[in-house]
Amino acid sequence: MADAFFVCDGERYAASELTRGPWDPNAQHAGPPTALLGRAVERAGSISEAQVARITFEILRPIPIATLTATAEVVRAGRTVELIEAVLSDEQGELVRARAWRVRSAEVDLSGGVLPDDPPPAGPGSARPAEAFFPTGHDTGYHTAMEVRFSAGEFLRLGPATAWMRMRYPLVAGEEPSPLARVLVAADSGNGISGTLDYRRYLFVNTDLTVNLIRPPVGQWVRLEAVTHPQPHGVGLADAALHDERGRIGRSTQTLVVSERA
Repeated sequence: MADAFFVCDGERYAASELTRGPWDPNAQHAGPPTALLGRAVERAGSISEAQVARITFEILRPIPIATLTATAEVVRAGRTVELIEAVLSDEQGELVRARAWRVRSAEVDLSGGVLPDDPPPAGPGSARPAEAFFPTGHDTGYHTAMEVRFSAGEFLRLGPATAWMRMRYPLVAGEEPSPLARVLVAADSGNGISGTLDYRRYLFVNTDLTVNLIRPPVGQWVRLEAVTHPQPHGVGLADAALHDERGRIGRSTQTLVVSERA
């Protein structure tokens, strides 16, 4: 049994069975590999005391459970902001491409502003464990590597949902996951927890993932308050407000390709 999503060997990362997604036993759920690219972004940054404020992932093709390469470079340097590009690849070429803005953290006096009232949500202790995951045909995967507790909705219940999620295992063996990694591993589940169409009849696959963060999360739990908007011309959007136990941390969106199963 694996004890991490990935095992690192330099710039190469062997994906474990914990990354396996629900639909294809040979493909990863996008949460762990996007978090792996987020890790590369953080390590490539040159501004000290900075955070990722926005990161967008273009998912170019299914991500195999295999040994992958993650690279990142600064493409626009600066003293207060920097733009970083990162690429996840296998032997056949690029799998995921990411672009991220890192912003220097500095104290700003906001006492003269009108700030939104955004109290902390009810925590994971008040939520219920997930009743069931999508039928997968395999015993180990992303669905067993993540702890999920629902405040509203459920995996197999159609409609908006609110769920607390946390990693049961490290992203990379021997490392403590960063706050950014904890967000990214969970954020790609917005469409999965809030589906509005029967998965047995429809596909609603995301081509991308964008995460905006106003601050890094604190603690292990990340809360997604998600809703999915499919349209009859085959395009959809999954939108999720992101929180930790102290309050709002940001938002995630996914562009969806909606189709009927053959």
